[in-house]
Amino acid sequence: MTSQLPRGLTALIPTAHTMVTPGERAAAQMLHLREATVPVPVLAAAVELIAAHLDDTDPVTREAATAVHARLLAALEDAAPGR
Repeated sequence: MTSQLPRGLTALIPTAHTMVTPGERAAAQMLHLREATVPVPVLAAAVELIAAHLDDTDPVTREAATAVHARLLAALEDAAPGR
């Protein structure tokens, strides 16, 4: 028997309705994220992965991807050697 309950981070984020778009999930996750420490290569990979969603057809996904991409790029620039 397979459970239909949300798993992972999605299960921790309260939503008003059960069917949410990827953009709504990303926006909710970003609202809860204040600080994280990750290796620079992981940060660089995240920048590349989120860039694929900058032209998403869902406007909420596109907006969340743009905001997350900007924050990731800023963090990557702050992590540059010599700073």
